[in-house]
Amino acid sequence: MTRDKSPMDYYSILGLESDASSLDIKRAYRRLSRRYHPGINPGDRAAEAMFRRISEAYETLADPDRRRRYDAGGHAAPRHEGTSFEFTGFDFTVTAQGAQAATFSELFAEALHPPGPADVARAEIGADIHAAVTMTFADAVHGVERQVVLTRQVACPGCEGVGHIRTPEGRCAHCHATGKVRWARGHMVFTKPCAACGGTGRLRFQRCAVCAGHGRAMRSDAVAVQIPGGVTDGTRLRIPERGHGGRHGGRTGDLYVEVHVQPHPVLRREGDDLIMVAPIAVHEAALGARIDLPTLDGDVKLRVPPGTQAGQRLRLSGRGVPSRNGQRGDLVVEVKLVLPPIVDERSKELLREFGRINDGDARQELKANMKAH
Repeated sequence: MTRDKSPMDYYSILGLESDASSLDIKRAYRRLSRRYHPGINPGDRAAEAMFRRISEAYETLADPDRRRRYDAGGHAAPRHEGTSFEFTGFDFTVTAQGAQAATFSELFAEALHPPGPADVARAEIGADIHAAVTMTFADAVHGVERQVVLTRQVACPGCEGVGHIRTPEGRCAHCHATGKVRWARGHMVFTKPCAACGGTGRLRFQRCAVCAGHGRAMRSDAVAVQIPGGVTDGTRLRIPERGHGGRHGGRTGDLYVEVHVQPHPVLRREGDDLIMVAPIAVHEAALGARIDLPTLDGDVKLRVPPGTQAGQRLRLSGRGVPSRNGQRGDLVVEVKLVLPPIVDERSKELLREFGRINDGDARQELKANMKAH
């Protein structure tokens, strides 16, 4: 595979094809840098310019990510700003072969990929906190307030969450007020902006001693969570800014509470309606009645129409679950006929008499349907 060789083609600068291996790139750089290094060609501006181009090509192609971006778009990825390096008496005449060739590029690792300043205070949003509450079926229908005890990080009282405090301006001792720091790797010396003072050479702040610069402190809180009526099992409630405090003045995270609803022994929920199976005596279903029925709102009167059948559903409006628009669903009563216990001959005789008076085939409809099909 070949590549168009323009003047700024990094592969052409190093004398390589675009499918060159990382080892080929290192070897080409070492060979060309020995040839064009300014220390070997003092006063030769052409050699100095060529050395800069060789270094730029190597910085891009030696990094896998930057090389992929360059191969995809044909342009170099942005170079790291603010970091420079120089050679002080480095002997380029020594030839490194085999495994030793890799150590040459390792010397540039911190210069070509310098870590970000650790002391630069960027605002960070606090982490969210997740909690859970368990409640009864009745509390879920009516709504309730619960206390959730949390141990969370809050803004440090010593620095109000920014991680540092203002001090009288003074010289930065880390860089001796130069704004730059230098470090060596063998014979090579690297220079970058001082992270302690941001490259200004002057210190106006110092790290908070209370929180060690983190801007946060631990505190236990009891947070009141208002759970609205009508919540279902598994509902997640968001309470804004009740999570961990942010760093360096960042916004506080949120609290998420997951609701677990215990099942009810009598009631079940269908949408905004509550379903109840109620036992009704035969004579109440046959003749009609007004019966007392227990609900989540206390006892209520239910009218059972004459001739009510088993499985029939009767409704009590507004006795269900609150909906989002503020209205409540219904309480649906499913009729379950209950036969009375026959404990004496008088009761048996009355039932026989009832059967004689209302002589009819209770299974007539069943038989007709069977014959029709």
